[in-house]
Amino acid sequence: MLLGRATAEGTRCYSERHRKDCVPDHFRESGDLIVSSIGIGTYLGEPDEQTNALVTEAVIESVRRGVNLIDSAINYRYQHSERSVGKGIQRLVESGEASRDELIICTKGGFLAHSNHSQADSFYQQYVERSNSELNMTDLIAGQHCIHPEFLREQINGSLTNLGVQTIDVYYIHNPEIQLSEVAPEIFYNRLRAAFEVMEEAADAGKISAYGLATWHGLRVPPTANDHLDLARAKSLAQEVTLNKEDRFRFIQFPLNMAMPEALIAPTQKLGEEQIPVLEAAYRLGITPIASNSLCQAQVVGKIPENIASACGDDLRTDGQRALQYTRSAPGLLTALVGMKAIEHIEENLALTAVPPLGRKNFQELTHLIVGVLKSMHRGSDNWTFDVSNLSYSSGIPLRA
Repeated sequence: MLLGRATAEGTRCYSERHRKDCVPDHFRESGDLIVSSIGIGTYLGEPDEQTNALVTEAVIESVRRGVNLIDSAINYRYQHSERSVGKGIQRLVESGEASRDELIICTKGGFLAHSNHSQADSFYQQYVERSNSELNMTDLIAGQHCIHPEFLREQINGSLTNLGVQTIDVYYIHNPEIQLSEVAPEIFYNRLRAAFEVMEEAADAGKISAYGLATWHGLRVPPTANDHLDLARAKSLAQEVTLNKEDRFRFIQFPLNMAMPEALIAPTQKLGEEQIPVLEAAYRLGITPIASNSLCQAQVVGKIPENIASACGDDLRTDGQRALQYTRSAPGLLTALVGMKAIEHIEENLALTAVPPLGRKNFQELTHLIVGVLKSMHRGSDNWTFDVSNLSYSSGIPLRA
């Protein structure tokens, strides 16, 4: 087990060591940590030894090239991703190429992590059937998701073992909006409050440093949607749990890319009397946002119109770089996650560490072009029902110069 966690001193040393290869704006501050604006994701791939080896090598190579945020989840490839990440981190530390306090290690819990065909049967046998269990089958949603305190405690412990670390830097409750497919909002937020109690308990015990919500639709859909998540309400629950002392609910994660810009432009969150996009809501609530799916699972590659490609700048040679550059340049965003296994993709994506993010004017112009394309397509940006006809770029977040 690797002792320690990411620290201010460790992440500062990491950024200074990579100063000669990375532009200063590649690194950003989050609390007292210094974090790379690109992070490595570990979602896709088969649960086999060949993929395990690729993920481990990708983690090592990414850290060598200026990435110090690593993202995983206990259910990714049925726990193989976490274990592959753990091996990569162990090798980096043993070789002296990185230290534990330089790396921000993130993972998620909430989904069953078994490879069995009948996950409901596995859930019953592993949790409900135990004589001392407080879990019921009604705690399992959609046959795969649970945020009961007992379940989350076991998932945290399982992730610590898989990753081989003493402390997880950011622990997310994974896609909690799935719960709203089967339970009423009041029941859901009561469950979320109980989950936050577990997170604060784990932080007090040194098992995690901070926690958050890793979402798909929840923070980007309109308030009228059944699976809408109210970020301000979630933050208030965390404050209730800690009796208004400083809580550790500090991060959110959601998709943001050229085809899915809702987090930037769609007014899905209510603060006071205002309806604002989730990126702006996070900024006002003091929550740090991280983007997933930066390349839209490579669906934008080869499909970026010429006018948008030109607006990305002359420094970029591929659609993958253009898409990643757009996401990492979003105002208020800490890190853009990108899944990488092949060395050619790592080289392509991480060439951006030597390129400054887009400035204020270029980013706004590019966003207007993207919104125009989406409007002309007359559809939601990832095939769910959402009216983009009235979207426009308007954010109260201070943009980078």
